[in-house]
Amino acid sequence: MSETVQVARLNSRGMITLKGDLADQDFQDVAVKITGLSFPSQREIRLSGEMGLAWMAADEVLLMLPVEDVSAAIETADEMLRRAPAVVANVTDARVLFSLKGKRSREVLAKLAPVDLSREAFQPGQIRRTRLAQVAAAFWMPQEAQFEIMCFRSVADYVTELLEMSAAPGTVPEYF
Repeated sequence: MSETVQVARLNSRGMITLKGDLADQDFQDVAVKITGLSFPSQREIRLSGEMGLAWMAADEVLLMLPVEDVSAAIETADEMLRRAPAVVANVTDARVLFSLKGKRSREVLAKLAPVDLSREAFQPGQIRRTRLAQVAAAFWMPQEAQFEIMCFRSVADYVTELLEMSAAPGTVPEYF
């Protein structure tokens, strides 16, 4: 019998996209000052409580923080980057987060995403942007046997159904 994997929609978390030159120290300083976390390398995410700092692309990082802190963080980023070619965007309302918890959470996600989710290939502290079935998503592991998944709010109902169907009792293989 397969293990139960719990699917849950998480409370809103503030999210700010910063786009610019990731190698620029001033750009990195903004992200570090706002989150208090070290700057991530390619495909890495830093997490501490409600704070997060994630590499999203060669020119983009995502800052996660309490919703009530977003306005002040955007003011700080705008001020610190006013002379830099950069974009600061509040994407809080555009995204939604889910959680998968359970011993077989890797298998549940592997049924939906074309990513190697073996323990050797994907570990806590890493992030992937990919697809879940037909929609864009990103996911990471706050700890072993737990994933957080981010997608656009416009497809949240679809992703809810995908995750619940993939985690349905009796359908989760014991692969990893």
